[in-house]
Amino acid sequence: MGGMLSRRLFLGMTPLFSAALAGAPREDDWPRWRGPDDNGMARGDAPLRWSDTQNVAWKIATPGLGHSSPIVWGDRLFLTTAEPVGGAAETGVRQGNFGSRETQPEHRLLVLCYDRNTGKELWRHSPRTVSPHEGYHRRYGSHASNTPVTDGKHLYAWFGSRGLFCYTLDGKLVWQYDPKVRLRMRNAFGEGTPTVLAGDLLLLNYDHEGDSFLLALDKTTGKVRWRVSRDEPSSWAPPLVVTHAGQQQVITSATNKVRAYNLADGSLIWECGGLGTNAIPAPVVADGTVYVMTGHRDPNLLAIKLGGKGDLTGSGAVLWTTQRGTSYTPSPVLFEGKLYMLTDSGMLSCLDARTGEPHYRQQRLPKPYNFKASPVAANGKLYLASENEDVIVVRMGPRYEVLATNTMADQTFIATPAIVDGTIYLRSTQNLYCVRG
Repeated sequence: MGGMLSRRLFLGMTPLFSAALAGAPREDDWPRWRGPDDNGMARGDAPLRWSDTQNVAWKIATPGLGHSSPIVWGDRLFLTTAEPVGGAAETGVRQGNFGSRETQPEHRLLVLCYDRNTGKELWRHSPRTVSPHEGYHRRYGSHASNTPVTDGKHLYAWFGSRGLFCYTLDGKLVWQYDPKVRLRMRNAFGEGTPTVLAGDLLLLNYDHEGDSFLLALDKTTGKVRWRVSRDEPSSWAPPLVVTHAGQQQVITSATNKVRAYNLADGSLIWECGGLGTNAIPAPVVADGTVYVMTGHRDPNLLAIKLGGKGDLTGSGAVLWTTQRGTSYTPSPVLFEGKLYMLTDSGMLSCLDARTGEPHYRQQRLPKPYNFKASPVAANGKLYLASENEDVIVVRMGPRYEVLATNTMADQTFIATPAIVDGTIYLRSTQNLYCVRG
């Protein structure tokens, strides 16, 4: 439900950290959920205006239902989905938005590869047909919500409880991993934590209503390198890997504690309490400070200075906090000292990342919207893909200004867009669009 120009995160200042990348993405790659720099920023430009009949290079219907986001390497675009077998109902849901705790109809998991220039399907692979042990949120869930990741050599597609599958970029299955655990998510809302790749490790966060843990797999073999238990209920936020003072840290955002683990062995470096329930937004980092937030019950945003050890709760390492305008689902964009965050009900804020002071706060968009997709940005433009047909483009900077509203009739956007080489790829609940200016 949950990509990321240059590393000039604060003008005139030298960054004191670096994101731990799996291999330097090229200018025209979007290899993971939050983009090449894990902050929601593209490194190039993207179109400003389009519609159903303008600037759409191609459009294809996607099979099944999946809310994972597209990723791109070179001329290939990758996507995951799940389709019911034999015409079964898409999911068995009970009243309201909660998912069913009962076993679901059989679903075929699918990994898809397209030519990003033409939309032609290059290959598809179904690693498994499964009977999911529980359902998902009626409006926002799917059995394929975990965004995959690539290092340019292999594609890693994680389907949560149903396993992780490693492919060559030509579609050959190399290895697979079965966690042998079936996650019980809060209210059966469904799984959907993005896959994270750091160096030669794959990081998978299994926070749920059971025995939660963080897992590191060897990306070459799929073997477990380390596993640490976590005292956490359900969360959907992906880990963020950063290098600070020469040490690689795995930062996890969750209800009980934000924690940082040593990437080498999973040992705990520091922890900090203060967030609320249902942690979903991805952490972001700049200038040696990590920003984590929740927007459900007891919403909060913490700006935590890196470099500490032990329990940092209530300490001077927490530089500032705010409870206003924090996001429940969409992840923030962080660029050039400005933190952009969007609420599910469509209120946009831009804060000074160093102080927490607002440039503007909880600015309402031109009309009522709902959001689950995370904002992305390119060349001074912030893109907000709504559930309500529109993708709104806002100028980045201290002053709020809507630049364009682009309508795709009858489309709902839950997946986060990808931006590559002047092109934006939009996945709706029905279609995949390639938009070029």
